[in-house]
Amino acid sequence: MPGLPASPLTKESTCRTRPGRRGAYVPGMTKVIYNSECPICSREVSAYRRYAEARALPLDFAALQNEDLAALGLTPEDAARRLHVVQDGRLLAGLPAFVALWQEMPRTRWLARIVSLPIVRPLVGAVYEALLAPALYAMHRRRVARGRARA
Repeated sequence: MPGLPASPLTKESTCRTRPGRRGAYVPGMTKVIYNSECPICSREVSAYRRYAEARALPLDFAALQNEDLAALGLTPEDAARRLHVVQDGRLLAGLPAFVALWQEMPRTRWLARIVSLPIVRPLVGAVYEALLAPALYAMHRRRVARGRARA
């Protein structure tokens, strides 16, 4: 993505999806892949979805539980660890995924610009990768374990 230098904290790869399959990349459409079992993730993505749908923005929101993750080169565990976005045939994870999403929405473009600044980006990326993403993933694992114990 222009203006976003490569970061060692993120995964960026070319998608191997094919049209007509779950997980397919649609040219011109940014696809957001999120953990719908995470209440925090679902609430945040729901707000993005409502905003995008009200403005007919080229955004597609897909629960990782309904996606062909292997076609994206992801395991369910990898996908649950952080937000993923498919944009222009590339898979973005973590902070670059958020920046790609925010750049698509007029209301949050300012945030994407600030987070992309050379001094801010590494700090925000480190906080997301070291604190936020692991905390959300740990809560996800506890929910999954509780669900298995009840079954």
